[in-house]
Amino acid sequence: MTPCFGDTFLFLALLAEGDAAHKKAVQAIADLKRDIYTTTWVLTEVADGIAGRDTRSAFVPLLQFLQSHPRVVIVPTTDDIFDRGVDLYGNRPDKDWSLTDCISFVVMQERGITEALTGDHHFEQAGFTALLK
Repeated sequence: MTPCFGDTFLFLALLAEGDAAHKKAVQAIADLKRDIYTTTWVLTEVADGIAGRDTRSAFVPLLQFLQSHPRVVIVPTTDDIFDRGVDLYGNRPDKDWSLTDCISFVVMQERGITEALTGDHHFEQAGFTALLK
């Protein structure tokens, strides 16, 4: 089975029980039968998103869970991936895509991944399927 991509949307939804996508995110992880790829950039965005004193303690356990899960692949930061993400970011001034999204799109294209565990419409704009809509 082909892998999918784990976006910031997925991980923030997992951590926030009040999030509208929380149940879908938990179910997606519970039903996991294929590899999930994500990046250190996505994980940085997650940590930044929950950096408040009341929520920041959730990040390290999440990271440890992801690092130990046999179906999760964390793509490390490299200058090449960063540079290609910046190129995409710079070449698409018509979009509101974040640099993290552009890096995610580069990783997905490089690995032939067409589906993402996200509800972010930017992935659809880039030609991918958002599984948590």
